[in-house]
Amino acid sequence: MITELSAQNFKSWKDTGELQFAPLTGFFGANSSGKTSILQVLLMLKQTAEHPSPNWNEPLYFGDENDEKSLVNLGRFDDIIHGHNEDSKLGVFVSWKLPKTMDIKVVSAEISTDSLSFSTSIEQNHEHTELISFCYTANAQNWVLERNAQGYRFRFPEFLVQTGLPVFSQESITVNPFRCYGVHDSGPGLNSFLRLQKAFENLFSQIRHLGPLREYPKHCYTWEGNHPVSIGQYGEGMIAALLSGRIRLLSIDEQILNWLQRLELIDSYDLHPVSGTGRDYQFVVKQYKSGPQVPLTDVGFGVSQVLPVLTLCYYAPEGSILILEQPESHLHPKVQSELADVLIDVVKNRNVQIILESHSEHLLHRLTRRIAEEKISENDMALYFCEINDGKSTAEKLKVDEYGNISNWPQNFFGDEMGDLAAKARAEIKRKKANKQ
Repeated sequence: MITELSAQNFKSWKDTGELQFAPLTGFFGANSSGKTSILQVLLMLKQTAEHPSPNWNEPLYFGDENDEKSLVNLGRFDDIIHGHNEDSKLGVFVSWKLPKTMDIKVVSAEISTDSLSFSTSIEQNHEHTELISFCYTANAQNWVLERNAQGYRFRFPEFLVQTGLPVFSQESITVNPFRCYGVHDSGPGLNSFLRLQKAFENLFSQIRHLGPLREYPKHCYTWEGNHPVSIGQYGEGMIAALLSGRIRLLSIDEQILNWLQRLELIDSYDLHPVSGTGRDYQFVVKQYKSGPQVPLTDVGFGVSQVLPVLTLCYYAPEGSILILEQPESHLHPKVQSELADVLIDVVKNRNVQIILESHSEHLLHRLTRRIAEEKISENDMALYFCEINDGKSTAEKLKVDEYGNISNWPQNFFGDEMGDLAAKARAEIKRKKANKQ
């Protein structure tokens, strides 16, 4: 689980500050306020760690619109650096809890830790993006790679045999960096470090992303018998996940249907094989119990948009980190509220972390209501309000107490509702006066 994130000079963020994450973390705010950019930091690191070519050696993979595996296409360094100032340095810091305790051998001793931190600094050098440094931290001990005039040097902690106290190694090793987070080399002092490098890759392998624009419903879906790791950032793998779940005896159908009924969207659904093909299926639904079965294309668009959200929430394995962009998209306000209960159920009962960005006041109000009702602790939720002024984004963490009250509610958070009501009243009085004359 990610516990903290910060970035410097990334897009509209001069400095995000230390963003504390919880099992359920939400970013709210106006359009172009920087919410999505925070999520893009994580997606950028994920696609960097998962770039398929082992010989690809840029510090970061910014994505490619021609690469189907790109989670985000950020362009070039000068596109993402704050203010387009190519002399600025891009910095990223992330902390996370490990799924289990890790023991790291260091010279004559061993460090045991249940959490790690990572930071990196990157700059533009002429036409190339270049790594300046990176650092892993475990139990206040640092593994540091730094660039100098001769190349890259790596230093690691060691223990004084006489006292058992940790000290920073005075020795350093010349290494070849691997992207922004690792080294190509192995040998004394580096073999243990490779476990940290692997932990970084494992963290980002747990991230599943669902974008704000989900795939349009189809009359027919093809399944090749595969068992997808995720459902894709557009929900394009949703049908494969549902059919895979049935073969693997996962109970996701029951959970998804339960929520669709609770959300009052449909009464039931099924996947019918298309005769004679063996691999083509039609997604059919009943909108009410005695109604006919109709294709997904013939019901409200919101059903097809929320289905990938529900499928991902219950198909993703425990320990996953879900990044959801506008999960409430195309949903009625009542359904937006109910969706908050889905998210709470997933983080509480499935050991899954959810990080989302949203415009929905209905979703936010339901989240705070559930805190008051003790359905979830305020400590299991981190909510932020993002805004932008003079080209710089800022994020303010909402102070939510145990009763769900927000003490630092930003002005006009979701528009000026009271201002609209007052303006309506003034207009009404004005017109009534005019009609009497």
